[in-house]
Amino acid sequence: MTVAWDRTLLVGDVGGTNARFALAHMVEGRPVLEHHQSFPASEHPTFLGGVKAFIDGCDIKPTGGVLAVAGPVTDGSIDLTNSPWRVSEAELQTLGLNPVRLINDFEALAWGAPVVPSDQLASLGGPAAGDPHAAIAVLGPGTGFGVSALARDHQGRAIAMPTEGGHACFAPGDPVEDEILRILRRRYDRVSIERLICGPGLLNMHRALAEIDGRETHIDDPAQITAEALENPNSHCGATLARFCAILGAVAGDIALTTGARGGVYIAGGIAPRILPFLKASPFRERFERKGRFQDYMAAIPTKVILHKHAALLGAAQVAFAS
Repeated sequence: MTVAWDRTLLVGDVGGTNARFALAHMVEGRPVLEHHQSFPASEHPTFLGGVKAFIDGCDIKPTGGVLAVAGPVTDGSIDLTNSPWRVSEAELQTLGLNPVRLINDFEALAWGAPVVPSDQLASLGGPAAGDPHAAIAVLGPGTGFGVSALARDHQGRAIAMPTEGGHACFAPGDPVEDEILRILRRRYDRVSIERLICGPGLLNMHRALAEIDGRETHIDDPAQITAEALENPNSHCGATLARFCAILGAVAGDIALTTGARGGVYIAGGIAPRILPFLKASPFRERFERKGRFQDYMAAIPTKVILHKHAALLGAAQVAFAS
């Protein structure tokens, strides 16, 4: 069956490491993506150049769009937190995109999570579904650590909340984590969640745990920690990744409490899907629920990993076609 649409819009998901673009159409009330392209941010010295390169390769030119970016959007412009790229909505309009919006990448994920197909979600514990009228939270580690929420009411209205929750303070949960915090305070004036729960944060944690154990480590690549942990969970790298997952669970639980996310907590970002079997077997869910008097409250909240590679693009499309 041939489906006709009247608008072709550009959607993007731009992080500190990679940029992903697609063309979006709305079919029967759901976003449909085509002409996907992904490339390292290093391939283009400017963000505008990367967007132009994608549009130039499209047979059908988008007339507007929404681009999700890893950082705060201020007055229609962004300065990516973990990237040298900078751009504004006004600059993007010079490419023929009008209207065009920049939104936070985890804001896009908050809109995208509810429309991700169920077979693209992996359970980390809890019930199959949460309260359909309650907020959901979306968070996750990648190059950095993103946090957002989608507030919902009984009338079906929803609004996404872009946040910089990854830069909230890290709260230790046991004596080992007390020591990790003490060690990192020598390097950083303030230790945020992102100093531990992201790719570079995994390396920070591995070095801190080595110091606590009184041993040396010569690993300088987070990918090596992950690879060795998956190969041998009983190794030092396995201990680091298990601690990473435990802290991720504790942080996810704190965010669920803060946002009232009884509708569910979704783990996004590039790391969780790559370590999924390890994450399922880790203390993630135990630390998620370990909230004292609120343990029963937490036990009723589902936790899921988003496996869909383009969930942020789906969310950007939801925003684009609602504009």
